[in-house]
Amino acid sequence: MRKLYFLLPGTGGKFACGGLWAELKTMRLAQQLCPAEVVTYRQREKDTLFLDDLLQSPPDDEAIFVLSWGFDVPKLIRQVGDRPAIYHAHSAGYGFSVPARIPIITVSRNTLGYWGQRAPHSLIYYLPNEISEEFCDRHLPRDIDVLVQARKSSSYLLNQLVPALKKECNVCVVDSYVEDLAALFNRAKVYLYDSAEYWALQRVSEGFGLQPLEAIACGCQVFSSVNGGLSDYLDPEFNCRKIAGYSTEFDIFRIKQVLENGAQSGIQSGAQSSVDSARDYGFLQEYRKNNILQKLEMILGEVNRFFDHQKTYPSSILPLTKYRFIRLFLSKNFEKIKRRLH
Repeated sequence: MRKLYFLLPGTGGKFACGGLWAELKTMRLAQQLCPAEVVTYRQREKDTLFLDDLLQSPPDDEAIFVLSWGFDVPKLIRQVGDRPAIYHAHSAGYGFSVPARIPIITVSRNTLGYWGQRAPHSLIYYLPNEISEEFCDRHLPRDIDVLVQARKSSSYLLNQLVPALKKECNVCVVDSYVEDLAALFNRAKVYLYDSAEYWALQRVSEGFGLQPLEAIACGCQVFSSVNGGLSDYLDPEFNCRKIAGYSTEFDIFRIKQVLENGAQSGIQSGAQSSVDSARDYGFLQEYRKNNILQKLEMILGEVNRFFDHQKTYPSSILPLTKYRFIRLFLSKNFEKIKRRLH
């Protein structure tokens, strides 16, 4: 296995976010399979490699650069040049292209489909984010009726639904970093998440959406949007409810119904509760460490074989450039016209 260099702008401070924590978690998993470490490229950090310094050395075929920070990926591709590189794709919709020499590992099937269409000649893999074992139902008393995290929440959620819910039940809105999110989820009966507006304004997709899945793992009843990567695992009426459903009044009615039935009784859908579905059908196992580690080992093995192949063989498949697309489009339509004339 080649060594992996995970390229990140920084490891904290203004770069702190779910995507950063997910990437660092992936790196720690990779370290169980091969040498791997962080390389920063925007800010220098103590005891951490810096990209500009690393690139001063001659190209090393025995190391792979892992690119992930969406807005920086085109620049990073140019910087690393022909060195072996992987794009670890979280969100989709940035608009850039990735050359076929760079394999793509996606965190959701939603992003997998995006790159499957946009990069038809690239090697593409699916490796979901890990849900850590601390995210589990601890069967403790729940003193919060409804939990909301302000970040990424829609204006509807914060300005209409939450004020109305506060008149009916105990609502907790968190607008700062939470050290132990699993403990907080275990205090809540219902968790609300509505990120569709946020990602539409960002003009990219929800890459994975860890929080709703972590909340489900902790026994919360989840009301969520189902945009982007959330559609990978959320199944309205079976393991969640769709938020922002037509009217504020209908949202309140459904949330109160769940609270009155008891958070542990689940959503009645003629079958089982959301929590029971997760346990009985292995719903969460796809996102637990053992499965992720097995998949990552297989993916890295294939990627290493690909870079061995790349040393000897150039790409022999024509890329689907804009110019070639126009030629194919015109050719296909010309053939249609010829058939009609005959």
